[in-house]
Amino acid sequence: MSETIAIQSQPVRSRLVLALGIFISLACAVRVTNAQLQPQRPLDPIAAQMEPSRKVVYKRIGERDLRLHVFEPAGHRLGDRRSAFVIFHGGGWTGGTPRRTYPFADYFRDLGMVAISVEYRLLRKDSRVTVFDCVKDGRSAIRYLRQHAEPLGIDPDKIVVAGCSAGGHVAAGTALFHEVNEDSDDVNVSSVPNSLVLYYPVIDTSPHGYGQKKIGDSWQQISPVHHVRADLPPTILFHGTTDTVTPYAGVVAFHAKMLEAGNQCELVSHSDGTHGYLIFELDLFNASMLHTQQFLRTNELLPVKVNE
Repeated sequence: MSETIAIQSQPVRSRLVLALGIFISLACAVRVTNAQLQPQRPLDPIAAQMEPSRKVVYKRIGERDLRLHVFEPAGHRLGDRRSAFVIFHGGGWTGGTPRRTYPFADYFRDLGMVAISVEYRLLRKDSRVTVFDCVKDGRSAIRYLRQHAEPLGIDPDKIVVAGCSAGGHVAAGTALFHEVNEDSDDVNVSSVPNSLVLYYPVIDTSPHGYGQKKIGDSWQQISPVHHVRADLPPTILFHGTTDTVTPYAGVVAFHAKMLEAGNQCELVSHSDGTHGYLIFELDLFNASMLHTQQFLRTNELLPVKVNE
């Protein structure tokens, strides 16, 4: 009996081994295919080699410290009044790190600005963090910079706030959402920047845009396109025309509303560009940085020389 079982079970075992081998091969093939489909991120290895001049805690939530990753230009010293370039990373409010935007910060640091990549809270399944908290952190960061402008060596009236994707939403929130504030913030200190630079931002959080499912029924309270008003800071937006993550129609509507309200606003559209297009090709990244540089210079936010 035992011999019969052994003889009968051998083919079954072989078939299982064969099936398992096929499954693993297919899985590997799928992983290779997916890897091939993922756009390359040439900025990531560049960012991996970069480090900020220092990190500064701007806010404590419970036991967690949130930090500013500060890139200081050559020769920077206490008492300088440099323009500041502040940037928030993307990642759908659920991922990403400040390091992702180090190349942006490094670019503007080299132009004489104090550049800062901001750490903010992210949505996690095991936490109660919401998109409102992300916005609160963004507003807190700008208030901190204004309150500590002198030791940071920045001009509190020349703060440029930028962001990529969901970070663009947080950046826009520093100017737009006056009712979204941390209880510990001094709301007498303005969080409104002197200019906004929004790279493929989440600009419409309605069901027609991005983020409504993550935000819930209160999405309209923090939907930038629904909060445009007069007297907003000069703004430039970069967006791909075939972006299906944060649909292009949203930035077109935002741009139109900004102009109708009498605000200065420029939309740089990249034909057939998908979401995040400028981080997938170094030529596009450099062109976008140059265009940003020209915009800031026009608005007298880019220093020609120190202490001029």
